[in-house]
Amino acid sequence: MKRIILTGDGRKPAIAAAVSELLPWLRERAEVVAVDLGMDRDLQKSDADLVVILGGDGAILSAARRLGRNQIPAIGVNLGKFGFLAEVLPGEFRERFSDILAGRYRLSPRMMLRCVLRRGGEVLGEHLALNDVVVSRGALSRLVTIGLFVDGAWTTTYNGDGVIVATPTGSTAHSLSAGGPVIDPAVEAIVVTPICPHTLANRPVVLPAGVKAELRVEATPVVVGLTIDGQVYQELAAGDRIAVERASVAFNLIDLGLRTYYDTLREKLHWGGSAVAGRRRD
Repeated sequence: MKRIILTGDGRKPAIAAAVSELLPWLRERAEVVAVDLGMDRDLQKSDADLVVILGGDGAILSAARRLGRNQIPAIGVNLGKFGFLAEVLPGEFRERFSDILAGRYRLSPRMMLRCVLRRGGEVLGEHLALNDVVVSRGALSRLVTIGLFVDGAWTTTYNGDGVIVATPTGSTAHSLSAGGPVIDPAVEAIVVTPICPHTLANRPVVLPAGVKAELRVEATPVVVGLTIDGQVYQELAAGDRIAVERASVAFNLIDLGLRTYYDTLREKLHWGGSAVAGRRRD
C-alpha cells in the first residue's frame, strides 16, 4: 500500500473542507502517514512514497522546499488562483488517483536552486528554492546596488530595485513580470533578471545550469531583503553575499498528461491567436 503525505494550508476554508472530504476516501486506498495542515512540517523526515498537495502554486513551492533531500513524487490539486504547477482539478482527483497509485504517470523533474547567504565568514542562511531567489529593496523608492559574479568573475553591477535569480519553473513567476524570458522547464538553466534597472543596457541573461552565480549587496540606502520563492524573507546588509547554484536535488512533479506545458501557458498567460493562423504555409 502506498504511503502518502497530505499537505495544504488548513487555515483556508476551501482546503479544510477538501481535507475533510478526501481524507477518509484516501485512507481506504493508501496509508496516510502525515497530514500537514500547518505547512510547517519537516517533510524530509517523513517516510512516504507520494505527497498530495492541496492548494495553489504557493502550497507546492512550500512543500518542495520542506521536502529537502526527500524529493518523493508530488501531485498538486489546484484549489488556488493561478495553478501553474497544480495539474489536477478537485473534480478530477478521485478519477486520476488510481492512475497515480498504479504508477501510470511520468515525472517532470524541476530544477531547484541552492542559496547560501554569507556575511563576512559566517553563513547566515541556506535555502532551497523551486521558483526564485530575489534580492530587492524595501518600501522606499531608492536605488540599490547589487553586483553579479558568475563562477567568481565579476559580470556586471545592477542599479535598480533588485535582481531575480530564477529556475525555468520560476521563469513564469516574478522574473516574467520583470521582463524575463519564458524557459521550458525541461531546459536546465538559471535566469538572472534585473528589476527596474536604471540603465536599459542591463537585460535578463540566461546562464548554464552548472555555473555558480553570486549577488553582492554593494550599497543599501534603504532596507534590502532576500526572498526565497516569495515565502521566506531575510534582511540583508551591505557586503552580504548570496551564492546561488543548481541544487543537488530536483522537485519531482507528477505529470498525468492532462495538458502540456504550452497548454498551460496559453491558458494561464492568455496567449492569443489561433492554431490555423499560426501554421506555416508552404
